[in-house]
Formats: sequence, structure tokens, C-alpha cells
Amino acid sequence: MELHDRLKLLRTYNRYKQKDIAEALHINPRTYSHYESGYRKISVEALIDLANFYAMSLDDLVGREFKKED
Repeated sequence: MELHDRLKLLRTYNRYKQKDIAEALHINPRTYSHYESGYRKISVEALIDLANFYAMSLDDLVGREFKKED
């Protein structure tokens, strides 16, 4: 799953509006909309803010999984 899809899923699952997330991140709602659509790349700072907002790690936010190599 792509990051922008994960952002939308997290937001809708938690019953937030894009406006709510944008306000929490102190960004323009259109900017956040572009994050969710995949139209705009997300800065590291915004990723950290999103992880903090959802109280999760960056790895979980971006869907990163660690696999041990044999």
C-alpha cells in the first residue's frame, strides 16, 4: 500500500476530516489533500508530525516492515 493510501485509511478510520489533520499539522488543507492524493511529496518533518498525531512510529506510518535475513 502506498503512503498516500495509508494516510487516507488512517484518517477515515479515525473519523477525521482532511481539515482536522491540516489544522493539527499547521498546514493548508489543500497541502494535506495533495499528500493524500499522492500529488505532493511529504517532508520528513510532516511525516514526524503525522506519526506524533497518530501516536505511532514512523515505520508503522509508512508501512515499513523489517525482515531478518538468513
